[in-house]
Amino acid sequence: MKRTVYFIPLLLALVGIVIFALQLKDIDAGKDINALETAMAGKPLPKFQLPLVLDATRVATIADLPEGIFLLNVWATWCPSCEAEHAYLNELAQTHNVTIVGLNYKDHRPAAQAWLTRLGNPYRFNLFDEEGVLGFDLGVYGAPETFVVSADRKVLYRHVGVVNQEVWQQTLKSLMNTSRSGRLQ
Repeated sequence: MKRTVYFIPLLLALVGIVIFALQLKDIDAGKDINALETAMAGKPLPKFQLPLVLDATRVATIADLPEGIFLLNVWATWCPSCEAEHAYLNELAQTHNVTIVGLNYKDHRPAAQAWLTRLGNPYRFNLFDEEGVLGFDLGVYGAPETFVVSADRKVLYRHVGVVNQEVWQQTLKSLMNTSRSGRLQ
């Protein structure tokens, strides 16, 4: 009995070390550990009817999405990482002319409205997904997550985690430019 008590923590530690080593192997191999595979890759965005964060009387559908390629950014006021990426999203929208649609996920509208007033609004418009229905249909695990969506409304890429200058330069920018040129549709 006493040996078993000592063996269990040792076994758990060993499993943790193996998992950590596998992740390091992926990083060393150049694999983007924030790029989760998504069943949505290459598939059309799910249909939806959601109110807007800033105008609860207006309901948006897939037909209201912007023309051309855009980023769909899943965010929430309860998400500290979302606040960390917000200034860079503002910069992308203002300086780099990137079209971003927001998906406010499982949040409270007054908090989301106050957030956008306080931190700025990088979004062309902002869907309010209080129950997480569209998030579920997209396979969202949490916030932040950002999807690159093509002009024909197909998901090209999914990034889990903060969008910052490094993520933009190394991944998202080339996807956006390639898709704009028509080579990646």
